[in-house]
Amino acid sequence: MAKTLLLQCAIFDCLRRCRQVGVMPSRFVLTVNVGRQTATLFEKPVAFGCPVCHNRHFDPVKTFRCSTSRFGISQLEGSNGTPLGLHRIAEKIGGGWPAGTVFKGRRPIGYTWQGMPDAKITTRILWLEGLERGFNRGGNVDSHARYIYIHGTGDQISIGRPASCGCIHLADVDLVPLFDRLPVGTLVWIARS
Repeated sequence: MAKTLLLQCAIFDCLRRCRQVGVMPSRFVLTVNVGRQTATLFEKPVAFGCPVCHNRHFDPVKTFRCSTSRFGISQLEGSNGTPLGLHRIAEKIGGGWPAGTVFKGRRPIGYTWQGMPDAKITTRILWLEGLERGFNRGGNVDSHARYIYIHGTGDQISIGRPASCGCIHLADVDLVPLFDRLPVGTLVWIARS
């Protein structure tokens, strides 16, 4: 019951921010809970019309363990912190490559099983763009310019505890199907708790 309430709070916070900044919710919304080191995928039912919640109903589909920054939360460029707030997937990189593909500069350069087991960015990249001007968009707080991604890592054991340099790490087994399912433009809500 408490877990369900936490999940619903996250999606309602996201939808409230969407209204505040004038962004239409996408069919899927991925919420990231930094305090719990989890990410939850929500989906809006296709044929849902509710006069009470005015079509703001989203069902939780799956919760994943994730890793956010070992440097904590920060919006600032150069901080290596995970930024908070409303984002969207701006670009998807790595589709069709095998799990364990290592990326540098968003280009494949090898594989974890071929001498690169500790690679920092692997498998798939979902490049995020902040949607809140002055908070995670523009100037020295721009998430896209900071190269904030949701991506795989060679260190799959660290998933579930803060370990990144600002990005959000997911296990390959979760990242690949998520990458295949979510279109560019999908909203991502990153919250402290």
